[in-house]
Amino acid sequence: MAATVLILGASGFIGSHLAAAFARSGWTVRAGARRPEAARRLAPSLDWVRAEFAELTTAERWAELIAGVDLVVNCVGVLQDGPGDSHVAAHVDGPRALIAACERAGVARLIHLSAAGADAASGTAYGRSKAAAETMVEASALDWVILRPSLVLARASYGGTAMLRGLAAFPAFIPVLGGDQRFRPVAMEDLCAVVLALSQGGTASKRVLEVGGPDLVTQAQLLAGLRGWLGLKPAPVVRIAAWLAWPAIKVGDLIGWLGWPSSFRTTSVKQMAYGAAGGAPDALTEATGVRPRGFAEILSAALATTADRWQARLYFVRPLSIVLLGLFWTITGVVSLGPGFDAAQQHLIDAGFAAGPAWHGVFWGGWFDIVMGLALWVRPWTRNVAITMVLATLGYLAGATAWAPQLWLDPLGPWVKVLPMMALCLFVAATDDRR
Repeated sequence: MAATVLILGASGFIGSHLAAAFARSGWTVRAGARRPEAARRLAPSLDWVRAEFAELTTAERWAELIAGVDLVVNCVGVLQDGPGDSHVAAHVDGPRALIAACERAGVARLIHLSAAGADAASGTAYGRSKAAAETMVEASALDWVILRPSLVLARASYGGTAMLRGLAAFPAFIPVLGGDQRFRPVAMEDLCAVVLALSQGGTASKRVLEVGGPDLVTQAQLLAGLRGWLGLKPAPVVRIAAWLAWPAIKVGDLIGWLGWPSSFRTTSVKQMAYGAAGGAPDALTEATGVRPRGFAEILSAALATTADRWQARLYFVRPLSIVLLGLFWTITGVVSLGPGFDAAQQHLIDAGFAAGPAWHGVFWGGWFDIVMGLALWVRPWTRNVAITMVLATLGYLAGATAWAPQLWLDPLGPWVKVLPMMALCLFVAATDDRR
C-alpha cells in the first residue's frame, strides 16, 4: 500500500509542484488548500481537502486531516498581513496545533518549508513569525526537517517570481530597487528532489537545511538573466532611488489590504535587503544526494515560450488597465451627474426622448457608471464587473444606434470610441486568474 503524504499549501507555488512530484513517485497525496474546489479542477487526481490554518487552531481540528498520514509537508506561508492572510495564523497558531496533532497521531515525519532570511532579526513580522514556527518545530518530539529555500525558479510563475519577470521585461531598461541583494536561485525540480529524498524517516533527522543553488547572484544579475531567458534584447539596469520607490511600496501595502496582494510591499523589500541567499548547497548535497543546478543551467533547462513573454510584458500593463478603466467609468459618471448633466439630458431629448425619461436616463446612467468604475477595483468582483461593462456597453450601443445612428459618422466618434474600451474590458476579464 502506498504511503500517504499530506501537503499543506498544495495549491501554492511550491506546494503544487511538490504534490505533483509526490504523485509521480507513487505516493498517495492528500492535498490541503484553502479553496480545494478550485484546486481540484487543476489536479483532479489528488485527494483535495480544505486546510485553512485560521480555522485549524487546535490539535483536535487537525485530527481528521492527518489520520492515516505518514508524512506531512508544510508549505504554507503568508508574506504580509491582509484580508484573509495572517502571519500569526499561518506561521504560529496553525503550525503549533499541527505539531501537537502530529505528535498525538504518531506521524512519521514533518518537513517544514521556511525561507532563507526568515529570522527575527530581519525586522519584519514575516521573519519573526517564520522564526517562531521554526522554534516550535525544533522543540517538538517529531522526526522533523526544516528547509530554508532561497529564490525558487520554475516554469510557472506568480507572486514574487512573476514580478521579477515583469521587471526583467520592462521596456527599454530594467528598473531595480537596490540591485545588490543576493540570492542563490534553485530550480523547483531540485527542491522537489530534495523533499522527496527527505521523505523517508531518519534521513537528515532534526536538521535545518539551506536550499539554494551554487551561484550567488545579485538582483541585477538575476533580472538581466531572466531578460535573456525571455528572449528580449539586453537593456541597462537602472537603479531606482529609495525615496522614489517607497511611495510605490506603500501603495503596494495599501492595495494589499484592499484585496490586491502585491509582491512589491514593505515586507518583501525588507526581506530582500536583509538577505535571502542562505548558505552554499554543500550540506544539502551531503544530506540528500541532490546537487542543485547553477543559475545558467536552470535558465537553459526550458526555453521561454510566447506565453512566458506575454505574462512578463503584461505584468504591469494589467494593473494599469484596471486603474484607467475604473477611472474612465467613474469620471464619466461624475461628469454626467455634474457639469455635463444638462448637456447630456438635452442630447437625449434631441434624440427623441421626453424630458422626464431623459433626466432619469442621465441620472441613473451616471450613478451606474460610478458604481461600475469603483466596483472594478474590488478584487473578487473584477472579472464579473468587466464582463458587465461589456454587456452594458453593447446595450448602450444598440439603443444609441436605434435612436441616433448618425452619430456613428460624427467626427468625434462618440460611439466608435467605446469599442476599444470594450476590448480593454475583455482583456481585464480574460487575465483575471491569480494562480
